[in-house]
Amino acid sequence: MIIEIIIFLGSIFVLSWLGSSLLKTLVDVARYLNVREFIIAFFIMGVGASITNIFVDLPAALQGLAPLALGDILGGNLVDLTLVMAVIVFFSKKDVSTDSRLVQGSSLFTFAIAILPVFLIWDKKFTRLDGLIMIAAFFIYVFWIFSDTERYKKVYSKRKRIDSVSPFKKFKKFLKNIGKLIVLITLLLLASQGVIKSAQYFSISFGISMSLVGVLILGLANGFPELYFGLISAKRGQGWMIVGDMMGSVISAATLVLGIVAFVAPFEIEDMTPFLLARIFTIIAAIFFFWFIKSGKKITKLEAVILVFIYVLFLISQIFGPYFFK
Repeated sequence: MIIEIIIFLGSIFVLSWLGSSLLKTLVDVARYLNVREFIIAFFIMGVGASITNIFVDLPAALQGLAPLALGDILGGNLVDLTLVMAVIVFFSKKDVSTDSRLVQGSSLFTFAIAILPVFLIWDKKFTRLDGLIMIAAFFIYVFWIFSDTERYKKVYSKRKRIDSVSPFKKFKKFLKNIGKLIVLITLLLLASQGVIKSAQYFSISFGISMSLVGVLILGLANGFPELYFGLISAKRGQGWMIVGDMMGSVISAATLVLGIVAFVAPFEIEDMTPFLLARIFTIIAAIFFFWFIKSGKKITKLEAVILVFIYVLFLISQIFGPYFFK
């Protein structure tokens, strides 16, 4: 048991570290290709937050473990909207500001996207059409983001001074980064197997479904990167970065990641019972998250307590609920 827990936690840590390295390498490639600052920032804030989800959930679905993938996304989004956001607010010197125009504009979209999978899975199936709907929702959001030409045209202001470097050396570094990307992706796929195999072990050992392993264990573990990033941003007083990262993580996981999984490996969930409470509390968390962002344009310590209470109530209901309804 101890060995399996160490393998699981180690795999999660390695996935986060490799995901971060992959993201930095992609940023270097983007700079070489003269990609604008906002595009880089959006990629880091949005898609980058879900790199580990893609490398775990897609292989899981391809191996016939779709409930683990769905549980990871539903559980991860619930953790981000409640527990992770609350802990960051607690460690912030002041209330977390949500006054940013981008954050305010994205809040309604985040609310809708957070509950979109809840309704698409109502028929117990995720078809290729559902996958296309979720991917389309992601690109609609991207289109809205890039509709602000002022953000889109802004050049990368903190670009390193590399004008003196010869084109040959630049290209050599570019090729090196491409090779690094291939290695990192390979290692990510290997690390994801450690997570998947550990999840299977937990399911058998504790006598619980893969769905609950995804919702309760994997979803919670995948909230660590957002928590780490949020705590760093909180120390710097960058409230919009905290909420922006949280929104980007929720949106990309619920649309791009789940959409890719459904399109590549359509699946059907025979027993939706383990997901019932996760769906209910995801809707509740999304409503409160949206309300807190809009009211007063900040998330206060008291509101953070409410978010923690929502997640704790979810855990109590999920763990002890079945005993009361036997």
